[in-house]
Amino acid sequence: MSKEIFLLDTNSFITPHLNFYPFDFAPGFWDQMEQHINSGRIAILDMVKNEILQGNDNLRSWMEDLEITCFVDRRVPNIVSLYGSILQHIQSNNCYKEAALKEWATNTVADPWLIAAAAANGFTLITFEEANKGLNPKTPSKNAKIPDVASVFGVETKNLFYMMRELKFSLR
Repeated sequence: MSKEIFLLDTNSFITPHLNFYPFDFAPGFWDQMEQHINSGRIAILDMVKNEILQGNDNLRSWMEDLEITCFVDRRVPNIVSLYGSILQHIQSNNCYKEAALKEWATNTVADPWLIAAAAANGFTLITFEEANKGLNPKTPSKNAKIPDVASVFGVETKNLFYMMRELKFSLR
């Protein structure tokens, strides 16, 4: 069994909660998530936890009660350094408009921090976000996407279902 560690984007919690596996319908999914968070196979970035705690629902209650073994503080020096490199990449890449940098540079956007934390720790980044298929300098984008930027920094991005298969989730 691989010892791959997964760092989850906020959408990898919210999307299943709202669309696929609500707590009342699929408690086994959340039990397995908790098991892998407790074992350290799933890492949680401080910003992701904070985003979820902003809600007022079952997901918030679940997150409040978790014992997070692999909790990632974005203020660690090597993560902060990589964060700066990520913003520099967006600023200097002619495939992005200035709006992309402005969005990712705000202190409430977790995306560049997730990439920095994954790069610093060798984590696989789990997100439902998809690459921008038309990214090019002739029509620069105002939105940076996690998979596009992560690949530049050697971070592998996968979706939640990949992680579920790797961790042998069972929904029976």
